Amino acid sequence: MKPDAITRQILFGSQKAGKTYTFDEKHDPTLPAQQWFQESDEGLILFIVFYTQACRWSRCLGCNLPSKVSQDHVPYKSLMTQIDHIFVDPEVRSRASLIRKVIISNNGSVLDEDTFSSTALMYLIAQLNLNFPNLSVLSMESRPEYVDLAELEFISRALAEGDTPTRLEIAIGFEAFDNRIRNEVFDKGLSLEAFEGLVLKMAPYGYHLKCYFMQKPVPGMSDVEAVADIQNAIDYLNRIADKHDIHINMHLNPTYVATGTALETAFRKGRYTPPFLEDVAEAAHHARAKSVSIFIGLSDEGLAVEGGSFLLEDNQALVDKLERFNRSHNFNILDEICKNR
Repeated sequence: MKPDAITRQILFGSQKAGKTYTFDEKHDPTLPAQQWFQESDEGLILFIVFYTQACRWSRCLGCNLPSKVSQDHVPYKSLMTQIDHIFVDPEVRSRASLIRKVIISNNGSVLDEDTFSSTALMYLIAQLNLNFPNLSVLSMESRPEYVDLAELEFISRALAEGDTPTRLEIAIGFEAFDNRIRNEVFDKGLSLEAFEGLVLKMAPYGYHLKCYFMQKPVPGMSDVEAVADIQNAIDYLNRIADKHDIHINMHLNPTYVATGTALETAFRKGRYTPPFLEDVAEAAHHARAKSVSIFIGLSDEGLAVEGGSFLLEDNQALVDKLERFNRSHNFNILDEICKNR
């Protein structure tokens, strides 16, 4: 598809969802949009958000992640310069031997070749092999429709040439389990049939799967309903993991009120409040003894409106406990949180 047609597609999605934010056209296209480190039971994680053309879907109700990237095409040479910047970054270089997992994102689909250059993707994998000797997992964010099995096979073979065997993980946004909330309210455009089709493609090759969920992603959803939705999702993913013998991780993000979205409008009118972290702990606790692993997202990425974040002045101790859970996967930590409510 031609770049100008993709731009029109992005703008159509944003307008359909009533979004009022602007894209970041002033960002230096030779620098990534964002990068940070995370600690998990898998080891040290480097999370990279590349500055590219925005997500083509661009209509999910509470999402303003496209505001961190461009509405226009970003050429492959700029992306390759972004990649070079990562590997000369002093903090990345100093921790290169400790990095066990890299998650790559463009706040959309890195497997969409129209928004993320295939040349740049291959260059990135070569640099990962050269610079991260103990890399265990490469996770790539994408909508399912851009996942091509032949491409995954090629990427997997390239990753196998590194110093340490590196598994491939595909990360997709699921957001909510309830179909009405996910597709009619949030407008995710993801059916269970499409998801299960992706599982069938991936499972025979041993690829891992990460599913992003948002707790309480829409107005009109009570805290009790939000907990139940995540618990239902855990049960569903557990059945899928057991049936297809595939490794599935749930990345559970408490919802924050993102600027320039319909969620902000509801928040301003008193029709929405973010979830409590105690409720997030209760929902995540349901994964104990299940085949699904879980990681709790604890960042609002600086995109929340004032007062619209789940991060509060008085809940840092609780954040610290959840971070310890992420590092250890020790469910006793969640037990303690739930008992002390």
